[in-house]
Amino acid sequence: MGADLRHTAPAEDQDDPREGRMGFLDHLDELRKRIIYSSIAIGIGMLIAFFFVDRIAAFVMAPTLRALPPGSELIYTRASEGFSFLLDVAFIGGIVLAAPFVTYQVWLFIAPGLYAHEKKFAVPFMLLASIGALCGAAFSHYVLFPGMMSFFATVTLPHMKFMPRVEDNFDQYMKMLIGMVAVFQMPTLVFFLARLRLVTARFLWRHINYAILGIFIAAAVLTSSADAWNQTMFAAPMIALYLLSIGVAWLVAPKGDKDRAAGSGSTTIRLVVGAMVIHQARRRHGRSPVERGRTPGRCSL
Repeated sequence: MGADLRHTAPAEDQDDPREGRMGFLDHLDELRKRIIYSSIAIGIGMLIAFFFVDRIAAFVMAPTLRALPPGSELIYTRASEGFSFLLDVAFIGGIVLAAPFVTYQVWLFIAPGLYAHEKKFAVPFMLLASIGALCGAAFSHYVLFPGMMSFFATVTLPHMKFMPRVEDNFDQYMKMLIGMVAVFQMPTLVFFLARLRLVTARFLWRHINYAILGIFIAAAVLTSSADAWNQTMFAAPMIALYLLSIGVAWLVAPKGDKDRAAGSGSTTIRLVVGAMVIHQARRRHGRSPVERGRTPGRCSL
């Protein structure tokens, strides 16, 4: 009979208890394997990108050159700086080409620790992560970095000329690009955590003040300048994405959580209304008959 009861249990309750119990060393071995596969994919992408390195370099340097006066050029002062720049550009191209495969490897590392019904999030996870990475890179390349360079180019002093170095300029470009790609993954991360019931929209909203403080600290670290304007430009999209993540957490929350939240809210309203009615009844009961006759049907607060 016990066996029959087990067979008739709902499919979701019969979830396979995660594909095997992995020990610490097994996790390390799995992580090593995924890193090796991802590195090979990035290396292959880097070799492909090296054939188009001139076009990629022109694309990367375009925001800086647009911010400078017409005819301006970037300089380098070390003999190996130009070649290092080309290698870095090819490396970035390799990462972009290998990004779908690397994202898939990340999922394969996470998947063994999930239940069967949780693995249905694979497609949304990869789709949202790819969209977030593209949006973050586009925002950094077309909005954030050009705005910062345009601001720096307007600062002129006598006997001084703004001639940015290739290495410094590219380092700042990459720092902002990586930062924005990571920041634009916030809705994806919240989607995943909300579906796993690890965070809720209420929790995110309740701690929004700490989130804003952390965002401005991150903006101060990721931007090279100390002026508040550039830090605010960096922090504004992060705050917007945090608010968007609250909406995502509310939309994708399991139905039972929404019902419980709605039930608790309606219960609170009923308690408040009931307390007000009892309070008014007591006040009316405590008044004299003359006072009650003088103001019929009137409730005093």
